[in-house]
Amino acid sequence: QLQLVESGGGLVQPGGSLRLSCAASGFTLDYYAIGWFRQAPGKAREGVSCISSSDGSTFYADSVKGRFTISRDNAKNTVSLQMSSLKPEDTAVYYCAAGYSCSGYVLFGVNYWGRGTQVTVSS
Repeated sequence: QLQLVESGGGLVQPGGSLRLSCAASGFTLDYYAIGWFRQAPGKAREGVSCISSSDGSTFYADSVKGRFTISRDNAKNTVSLQMSSLKPEDTAVYYCAAGYSCSGYVLFGVNYWGRGTQVTVSS
């Protein structure tokens, strides 16, 4: 079965850190650009970050630039999103996706979506 599974979400205080992981089964992430998206209650899903398949270039939304880092581990067939200096406005369900290419920080041509992991930033 071809799927993506996110993990690492949870409750964290403002200023804290979390590391999200996106693991693939049934296919190899090497050949795909990978994007992270998030959706807050009552809001549309938005792109957060993207990493290309070709040269590993990384891209970030302005709202997370300098605080979030996306990376690949091809040996483990995973992509991670390290999040630091978290703010209450980062609260959302975070999704990873595999697709064709990065259009800036937004993944273009999504082939696979994960089911999401909840991140809550609150004191």
